[in-house]
Amino acid sequence: MSLLITVIVVASVAFLIFQRRNKTTVRVEEMPAYRTILKRQVTYYQNLSEADKAKFEQRMDDFLNDVHIEGVGTEITDLDRVLIAAGAVIPIFGFPDWKYKNLTNVILYPDTFDQEFQFEGENRNILGMVGSGYMNGQMLLSRAALIQGFSKSAGQGNTAIHEFVHLLDKSDGETDGIPANFMERAYAIPWLKMMHSEMHRIAAGKSDINPYGLTNEAEFLAVAAEYFFEKPDQLKHKHPEIYAALSKVFGQDPAKGTEFETGR
Repeated sequence: MSLLITVIVVASVAFLIFQRRNKTTVRVEEMPAYRTILKRQVTYYQNLSEADKAKFEQRMDDFLNDVHIEGVGTEITDLDRVLIAAGAVIPIFGFPDWKYKNLTNVILYPDTFDQEFQFEGENRNILGMVGSGYMNGQMLLSRAALIQGFSKSAGQGNTAIHEFVHLLDKSDGETDGIPANFMERAYAIPWLKMMHSEMHRIAAGKSDINPYGLTNEAEFLAVAAEYFFEKPDQLKHKHPEIYAALSKVFGQDPAKGTEFETGR
């Protein structure tokens, strides 16, 4: 039975990847409750000026027009679309012309899944994944993790932001924790040193940054970015150098609720 489920799920994913469905694009204005969702569940949006909220909504609309969102074992709701689009826009809001050219589909699972894309049974511990190889251009997300990331109890974590930051990191050809398309070359080595120093602190139990950041430099960037966007005031207070570095990377200063001028 386990093998049968695996075959069915993999076949479903392959279908979504290689056979785009003919469907009508869902625009933001076609989701009556989208602004209510943003006001209730997306703290980042709540902290924007009215003018920037309008820009944010337009960027969400652009994303939903460019990227297909499909469900495996679940039907996609407006809540899913709004939260996925918000998670996509938050890291790139400081770059008005940026689009995810390395993403074509977001595939949503009802809950955590495993390496064989099963969402039932044991050993399901994956919250999200950016595909590579035959899965290149795909992002897989757990709905449970997506919703939890935008809840009041999420703390400094947000799975959607985490995975979209991986895509930004990957946009230069390597997922290595150094987003070369967004970081001036002179900052690369200091950023590496800063990462490694903080990773040592995490390993010693002296840092509040998610220990998953010890996995490698790419995961450190992603978890630090979650912290940067979800708890910016706290990160700025506890880790001012990391906060300043990420402000330059993302072109934003979320602790003030305004875009950050980088000169780029």
